This record gives sequence, C-alpha cells and structure tokens, in this order.
Amino acid sequence: MRNSHKKYDVFISFRGEDTRTNFTAQLHQALTNRNIESYIDYNLVKGDEVGPALAKAIQDSLVSIVVFSENYATSKWCLDELFRILQCRKLQRQ
Repeated sequence: MRNSHKKYDVFISFRGEDTRTNFTAQLHQALTNRNIESYIDYNLVKGDEVGPALAKAIQDSLVSIVVFSENYATSKWCLDELFRILQCRKLQRQ
C-alpha cells in the first residue's frame, strides 16, 4: 500500500488509556499482518520530543485513522494530533 514518498501507510491516533490494549492493539496487529506499515506511538524513539515526532509521523503517513473513544477529546495530545491530521488532509490531501 505504501506510497513511495511516505514512510508509513497509516498513522493511528488514539487515547492510550482507553484503547491501547484492546481495540487499537488489535487494529495495529491486523494492519501489520497485512503488511500495512502503521505508525503507533510506541514507535517513538526514546529521547525524541513527542510533539515534533508525532507531527512528523502524521506528515509521513499516507492516511490517518482516528480511534475515537470516550476520553479522546479530553486529551490535549489527541486534540493536537487531530488538528495536525486535519491540516494534512486539507494541505496534502491525506
């Protein structure tokens, strides 16, 4: 699925406390099983600044999947990711 100029096929945005160990983990595994390169936050390299690393991963992805959950909108990080995803949609037709 990978576009030659994108590092990831899919960026997964989710509220870790809500879905990390159930739905999101299963989604990530299903994508991996189909050789779809997905970015999930445990791909962060220790020592990277979180905000810029996530912004780059979003830009470096062909598409984004947002896993909305009960507490998604209460997270500043999730809302920032969603904003960046929408920017990429508008500016890069992601």
